[in-house]
Order: sequence, then structure tokens, then C-alpha cells
Amino acid sequence: MGKLPADARKAAGQRVNALKMAVEKAFEERLAAMAKAARDADLSATPFDLTLPGRAPARGHLHPTSLVREEMLGIFRDLGFVVASGPQVELEENNFGKLGFPPDHPAMDMHDTFWVKPLPHMPDAKVLLRTHTSNVQVREMLSQKPPMAVVSIGPCYRTDEDMTHTPMFHQMEGFYVDKNVSLANLKGVLTELVVRLFGDRKVRFRPSYFPFVEPGCEVDMGCPFCEGVGCRACKGTGFVEILGAGMIHPVVFEACGLDPEVWTGFAFGTGVERPAMIKYGIPDLRLMFENDMRFLAQF
Repeated sequence: MGKLPADARKAAGQRVNALKMAVEKAFEERLAAMAKAARDADLSATPFDLTLPGRAPARGHLHPTSLVREEMLGIFRDLGFVVASGPQVELEENNFGKLGFPPDHPAMDMHDTFWVKPLPHMPDAKVLLRTHTSNVQVREMLSQKPPMAVVSIGPCYRTDEDMTHTPMFHQMEGFYVDKNVSLANLKGVLTELVVRLFGDRKVRFRPSYFPFVEPGCEVDMGCPFCEGVGCRACKGTGFVEILGAGMIHPVVFEACGLDPEVWTGFAFGTGVERPAMIKYGIPDLRLMFENDMRFLAQF
């Protein structure tokens, strides 16, 4: 408009305004036509009952691992245990050293460890992703005075993966420290755990080795798949292994500043996924980490 002669600007402005009004009118007419077409489509469609109830959104639920975790914690709370937690990134001293693992100990071969970079303020420290929740036992014994009954559940990390192992898994760890604690106390607590978690089943304790307990034992229960007759799941023995346990080694007490001549105690640990597999008949551990709704919707 600025480049037009002064006497031509009025006529040009009138033409532009007329065009603008025509476009706006066509736009409004088209919007009205579309609204009318949509309304006509609704009126001519197959009728439906407006009084029918709406569809409620599907409710979520806990993961099978979480279900078993909460059930375990509830059992131990009933037995007087306190729930504690610890860091997942840990010092080697708390994960291995204070539990009686020297650097060249054969038991170290059982722990395929994820090592991480040292902390900036501790350049000489060895740091790792914890391989078990036993670091909570060390930290609680360093910071609390007996008697104490503590249980902890959380993620752990090892570099292995197959049908029964994953690089990340959940583990439950518990321990009890007091004067005159015996293996009979351990047997009573773990038998109660099995009965409450899996029902009235036989419980078997057999000798086994763990570097931080002496004596140590494996705890088995009557196979829930064959009811003790013998099957592929229990390898024909009638029993399935569920956890490891034992009396806390004097070396552990000494490393945590407790006198083993005064204090005694027991400790136990198990993965959370394995009891969940047994309880719900899950054939492959990896199913719990694949987020397949067809699997998760069954619980």
C-alpha cells in the first residue's frame, strides 16, 4: 500500500477489505456446515443407551516381587524385627572385608561384582554395587548396640544372567544379636517364615559353608510342586532350597566392634525372586523384569 500513489490507495484498501470480509464469511459458513454435518451424523447414528454405566479404568496391582517382599516384611515385623536399609553403592570393606572375605578368599569367586569408580573424596577406596544386603548387617552392627533384630530387603547386583539369575535381583537379609542366641532360635524363626509364606510344609536344615557364619546351613522346604514325592523342580529330592543361614562368625563381631565372647547371633538371607517363583509357579526369573502385561496381569 505504501508504494501506491496517494489517489489509488483508497480504492485498493476497499478491495482488500472486501476480500477479507469474503474470506471470513466463507470460513464461518464452512465451520457452521461442519458442525451441522457432525450433529446430523450423531442424530442419524445407531442409538445407544445413555443410562448405561461407564467403563471404570482398570486398577493396577503390585508386582509379584513386591507382593512377596511386603509379605516377608510383614512376617518379620510380627516377629519383632526392625526394617532397615543401606546404600546400593558400597565400600568393599562393608560388602566383603568386615564379613570375613579376605581379597584372596575362595568365596569371592561366588560374587561376580560390578566395580565402580572411586569416590572423589576417597580416591583409594574400592567401590562396588553391593552383591548382597549383608552390608546392612555391618552398618547396623557398627551403629547400634545389641540386642538387635533387623531385616532388610533391597536390590543387589552381580554379573550373571540365565533362567534363575539376573544382573539385578532383590535379596532379603536378616540377623539377630543378643546374649545366648542358639541355632534353635534360628530354626524357630526360619520355620515360622516358611510356614507363614508357603503353608504347613516340612523344613530341612543341612550343613553348608558361608564365610560370615559358623556353623552355616542351607534351608530347604518340602517341594510345593510335587508335595515331596520328587519331580524335576526338586531334582527328585522332595525338597527345594530357599535360603542360606547360620550363626554369625566371631570375625564379623570383631570387625564390627562387638565382643564375640559376650554376644552371639544368627543371620540369614535369600533372594526375593526365588520365593516368588515358588509361590506363584513362575518358570523363568527373567519374566519378572520384562514388563509383559500378559504375564503381570495374572497376579
